[in-house]
Amino acid sequence: MRTRLPFFIFTLLTATALFARPKTDVLVMNNGDHITCEIKGLDQGVLSIGIDYVDGTVSVDWLKVKHLESSQLFVVFAQDGSSYEGTLATAETPAGEPMRIRIVKSSEHGPEIERSQIVRMTQTSERIYQRFNGSINFGVTYSKGNSATQYNLSNEVEYLRERWAADANVSSNLASSNGASASTRNQLGLLGYHLLPWDNYFYAGLGNFLQSSVQEITLQTTLGGGIGHFFKNTNRNSIAVIGGFGWQNTEYKPSVIPPGSQNLATALIAAEIKVFKFSRTNLDVSAALLPALSDPGRVRFNTNAYYYLKLFSNLSWNVSFYGSWDNRPPAGFSGSDYGTSSGLSWKFGNR
Repeated sequence: MRTRLPFFIFTLLTATALFARPKTDVLVMNNGDHITCEIKGLDQGVLSIGIDYVDGTVSVDWLKVKHLESSQLFVVFAQDGSSYEGTLATAETPAGEPMRIRIVKSSEHGPEIERSQIVRMTQTSERIYQRFNGSINFGVTYSKGNSATQYNLSNEVEYLRERWAADANVSSNLASSNGASASTRNQLGLLGYHLLPWDNYFYAGLGNFLQSSVQEITLQTTLGGGIGHFFKNTNRNSIAVIGGFGWQNTEYKPSVIPPGSQNLATALIAAEIKVFKFSRTNLDVSAALLPALSDPGRVRFNTNAYYYLKLFSNLSWNVSFYGSWDNRPPAGFSGSDYGTSSGLSWKFGNR
């Protein structure tokens, strides 16, 4: 996997950023403030809106919204795992009762959902390019003393529909200095899932492609799938776990004794944890455990973690961690590769 590959993918993915639409939505706050805006979406307790006279996206506390109206199509997810697509309106609510949001599709009346039960809302459209959301992270350090350079570059893009979603993420890390070989790590991850009829259950398929000079891996291909469940699914945090089976092929860099290619049938246990504090911080951790079935006793583990601190508008500062472990690598090869980095993050679309 060439180190310049991520740059090409970055250019391709970021070209899908959404075009702004007219700001004709109506938002009324508990204190009586009336705002005409563009409702971009709700994610982890924050309602993101755009206002004509404000540069960038404004974050609004979802629990302080009294009334909203939008003729834009949205995909809405509830805590019980149900999802809906339609325009938004505030239902008539008796005094003292929690606000309910009505989701209207075409001329149908649509369901009404209590505000606290809504986990996420995101814009959608009949136009494909308006269904993408994502983020870009970048960081670089340089030291003149030993001409040490380190950079990290990552990108995530999501395509969301009412009952299913697809996600792609790319990360690239390079470290070099005088007198030492450059260390590179490139990774492409793919995930797709579809909601099942049962509350908070889904089936998913995933793919992961890894190159690591530290572990002397030329290309490691992991494909798998299984059944998942949201054990926690609120607008403040979520915990999802997938259990299933996978296949992994690893091409190692030739050495004194070429290990060649290794194929493994594996069990698959994957998890993702997201924790958010209104308007300021965000923690996102994903991990996959792969116990080998065709080579009993061998276990591989991969993880990625990101911590974001919002600076302003769509710009955040982030600290990231990546790691790959193999408890039984070929003789003479490293069983681990891990590292940390920090940099800036920019969100696009409706995030």
